[in-house]
Amino acid sequence: MQGEIKLGILGGGQLGRMLLQAGIDLNLYTLILDPDPEAPCQSLCNEFVVGSFADYDTVYAFGKKCNVVTIEIEHVNTAALLQLKQEGVHVFPEPEVIKIIQDKGLQKEFYKNNAIPTADFRLLQNKTELLEQADFLPAFQKLRTLGYDGRGVTRLTSPTDFEKGFEAPTVLEKLVDYDKELAVLVARNPNGEVSCFPAVELVFHPVHNLVDYLFSPAAISPEIAAQAQEIAKQVIQALNMVGLLAVEMFLTKEGEILVNEVAPRPHNSGHHTYKANLTSQFEQHLRAILNLPLGNTQGHSAAVMLNLLGEPGFSGLAQYEGLPEALAIPGVSIHLYGKKFTRPARKMGHVIITAATVAEATQKANKVKEVIKVKA
Repeated sequence: MQGEIKLGILGGGQLGRMLLQAGIDLNLYTLILDPDPEAPCQSLCNEFVVGSFADYDTVYAFGKKCNVVTIEIEHVNTAALLQLKQEGVHVFPEPEVIKIIQDKGLQKEFYKNNAIPTADFRLLQNKTELLEQADFLPAFQKLRTLGYDGRGVTRLTSPTDFEKGFEAPTVLEKLVDYDKELAVLVARNPNGEVSCFPAVELVFHPVHNLVDYLFSPAAISPEIAAQAQEIAKQVIQALNMVGLLAVEMFLTKEGEILVNEVAPRPHNSGHHTYKANLTSQFEQHLRAILNLPLGNTQGHSAAVMLNLLGEPGFSGLAQYEGLPEALAIPGVSIHLYGKKFTRPARKMGHVIITAATVAEATQKANKVKEVIKVKA
């Protein structure tokens, strides 16, 4: 791309903040659109625009200031992005891809139509249809749109659970008896170059359905690791997508890999790459959308990543306890998101712990988890 690159990012949260940090190294002129005037990105970009990334006119006007537009959240106006693309703005990931991923029903049908392994599912229009699905239980019911971080998902074990079902279009997904939850980050540039990061293992919080621990590399065989990367490549190539794609997967107890969901942007499952891999996920996303050679994804350290969540019972101006004690542990780096206010289970930051082995990093991570608390 010739001349000055003006990169517009829809969304000014923590992912946008970390994209900006990578963009500084590439001397990019950056613009952010976010509805929150105090979003984490507001003081770090060249231009900050307050407005809704779901509104057509706002997104279109913002995009006309840019020559490249990307996202840090999927809930954006794809019609405006499509118009910008038709007028010559480089929009990555493509609006057509975002539209599929915004709708979990379209996403599941895409997997089925492209022979990508995924759990069995049924598409429902309303709660009345749910009452007829007793034969499909146990299952998870997921809102087709606007769900994130475990919101818009409910587990249905027996017909007595139907009362907590959603009165909206949903996906009913067969419960998978899995051994591990894995994730693979895969990137593709407009030249068609594709590169994967090593697979990681995710352990989710039992209540909040957010990542509690991330282990890199995942404790899986080389054959399973290679298969997970091949499936990730299959997904991004079937989507014909440019950018970074996080592919979340189940490894069943029978050794089968099933795609759960994907996110077309930097993702919680790749934060460790900033300290543990030769190229971070944020740099890789920028390389991909700017049509630069993709970076080396090799890990140089084992790593554990912890999300820092707001403590239960605390809402208000964020106060961080235990940071000096955590930073005294070798291999610990803390990444706070610049959010002024905390509330229970809100993502306020993350910690990356590197070591020679995952076991050593895990020991340190357990100590970190004990000492750092986000309160008000």
